Amino acid sequence: MAGFFASKCSRVGRSLLGGLGNNLSASVSTQHEMTHCNFLSQLRTFIQMRTVLKVVDNSGAKKVMCIQALKGKKGARLGDTIIASVKEAYPNGKVKKGKVVYGVVVRAAMQKGRCDGSEVKFDDNAVVLVDKQGQPIGTRVFGPVPHELRQKKHVKILSLAGHIA
Repeated sequence: MAGFFASKCSRVGRSLLGGLGNNLSASVSTQHEMTHCNFLSQLRTFIQMRTVLKVVDNSGAKKVMCIQALKGKKGARLGDTIIASVKEAYPNGKVKKGKVVYGVVVRAAMQKGRCDGSEVKFDDNAVVLVDKQGQPIGTRVFGPVPHELRQKKHVKILSLAGHIA
């Protein structure tokens, strides 16, 4: 099993202990490589099925879980529409727990390149709930929202947002 991880990950520890030539040095460097591989496997990916997202509007939902990304095979990115199930909700909100809703991804931990060469990524995955026509359910949007939503025809979300990144 250790050989599998050593072949898949970069060989960082070999240069430090490679000259000793005994089995102890090989096991120490292999363990170091496994730790390095586990660190690399935590890279940010697409928003896919069963991803839990934070809701950043005042529709009444706190957290939703993605059921399906409506565009693309791998998953959703910034500005894409998803179908989600409400997992946590406020008691007196418009949206109740267990309801299936549509949402637009407004913040994603996966980086996205911009035309000027810079990249944008956020600390969390967040969504704004919308109806089937694409109109937001809530009347306010909290936190930063990227200006790439304008290209995806979500201008109403941009107008409700307090800060455009």
